[in-house]
Amino acid sequence: MGFGSPDIGFLQLCEKFDSIEVWSDPRPNDQLVLVWLLDLLRPYKEITTKLSLVHADDIIANYAPESVAKWKLPAFKVTENHFVTASRAWRAYRAETPESCFDLLMTDLMILPRLRSALIAVLEELPDSVTGLGATEMDLLFYVNEGHTDPRIVEDGRFLRDVFDENDAFDALLELGGYSTPPLLLGDPAFNNDDRYFGRSEWKVTLTELGRSLFAREDDMWRHNPIKRWWGGTELTNERLWRWDRETRLLIAPRP
Repeated sequence: MGFGSPDIGFLQLCEKFDSIEVWSDPRPNDQLVLVWLLDLLRPYKEITTKLSLVHADDIIANYAPESVAKWKLPAFKVTENHFVTASRAWRAYRAETPESCFDLLMTDLMILPRLRSALIAVLEELPDSVTGLGATEMDLLFYVNEGHTDPRIVEDGRFLRDVFDENDAFDALLELGGYSTPPLLLGDPAFNNDDRYFGRSEWKVTLTELGRSLFAREDDMWRHNPIKRWWGGTELTNERLWRWDRETRLLIAPRP
């Protein structure tokens, strides 16, 4: 049975090796994937004893495999402390409120050195205490305000924070333009074909009056629109709206 056989599962594949190096990119989502993976593997002692962890300084997928093979990065033996921290972080992210993730910031996370910054970046995607928009959504408004009206440039992941990839930014852009009172106007208001729209550069993205007020931090998105979305395991609604104060880096609970 070859490694590429469709009949072999992930855990069975891991069992075939004497040692396994887990290479982790620095981006917040990659850190979430890392804690999920360690939590998944934790019960399988026949696999966990083989694991080592490599912290990459850049996005591995941006380099050719033969180039990555020449990298000389230290590998750290994965210990029970790694698994304990990873499990705590994964449970916290999946919890019904963001409180557990915020509380983790007050603990020692150095066994996974990029986890703290990842959690902060993810918490910053909660609705802002003033505008109600997450940090990446505010980035989208910023680029439109700067005059970048071509939607393919606005949603380009290279210009955004590392939390969203290009597909996530695409979805966020469409969502911002799809509200009953939108902060962004996506070209012709009558369009209903995403692919057709994103293939026509003459259709521009512009800020609405609400968008300009939000960019100036003079209004609240959820005074004008209903919200129903998920942040990790937390369902956000107008009645149950957890927020993030970007100035104090504090989590703000919903008002009673």
